[in-house]
Amino acid sequence: MTHVAEIVTFTLADGTKPEEFVKLSQASETFVRAAPGFAHRQLSHGEDGRWTDYVVWTDMKSAQNAAAAFMQQDCAAAMMAVINPDSVQMRHENVLWNMTA
Repeated sequence: MTHVAEIVTFTLADGTKPEEFVKLSQASETFVRAAPGFAHRQLSHGEDGRWTDYVVWTDMKSAQNAAAAFMQQDCAAAMMAVINPDSVQMRHENVLWNMTA
């Protein structure tokens, strides 16, 4: 089975503290965990100021359905309010290899 990675990169709006954004992201956990096809998620922040929200889904349909449904969730508005909209890049990729500890 080919999994699908949803990779969203972005920067935060000026004045937004990293800790604030992490808490807002954690507020979306209930929705993401309950979404059909969810497998894994991680959030990272680079030295260049860019963030990456990396979510693995069991298939493309699940990834696309979750992406569409996310914007209807109560937690989405608060998250989007602190993200620089011009910086957002989202893509879906097939996971070809996976290695865990």
